[in-house]
Amino acid sequence: MAAALSLPHAAAPLVVLRASRFAPWAARAPRRRLLPGPPTAGEPPPPALPPASKLADPPVVGAPEPPLPFRAAEAEILRDVEPVVQLIKDILHSDRYGDGECLCPKDENVVVEKLLTFHPRAQDKIGCGLDAIMVDRHPEFRKSRCLFVVRTDGVWIDFSYQKCLRAYIREKYPSHAERFIREHFKRT
Repeated sequence: MAAALSLPHAAAPLVVLRASRFAPWAARAPRRRLLPGPPTAGEPPPPALPPASKLADPPVVGAPEPPLPFRAAEAEILRDVEPVVQLIKDILHSDRYGDGECLCPKDENVVVEKLLTFHPRAQDKIGCGLDAIMVDRHPEFRKSRCLFVVRTDGVWIDFSYQKCLRAYIREKYPSHAERFIREHFKRT
């Protein structure tokens, strides 16, 4: 290594030549002209630029990335919401909770954080305060089970987990939300 550092100046071009042959990235960059004008006898002419219509706009620093193609975004949305959807289906359609039963703290936290906070009228539903989340039969549609907010004043009110999911998707994936909702939700 020390011998390489003490090479005479005459050997330097040879080292650069070898370096450029085995590691092109290590070669010296050609010198550029500082002043505009016609090339001199020893310089090649500058490369011609493509027409302005063919040039891509330079990326803007801090600009949002272009949206993903829909199928890639769809896969990402599904990965994001599928665990919550499976939990809700398990809560509503299994023997895990009986009618009128409140959710365990773990399930309640997931429902509140991942769903209820995104409901379009979450503040109206929670009202004076949230006491629990309960599963029961819908008062009008007795065959369907749904989730209810049990408020601190004793009032309980139903909420649609699908409305919550739609609002979540619209907020987190705005460029693909409407198409995703159209293709994956039965009602809007």
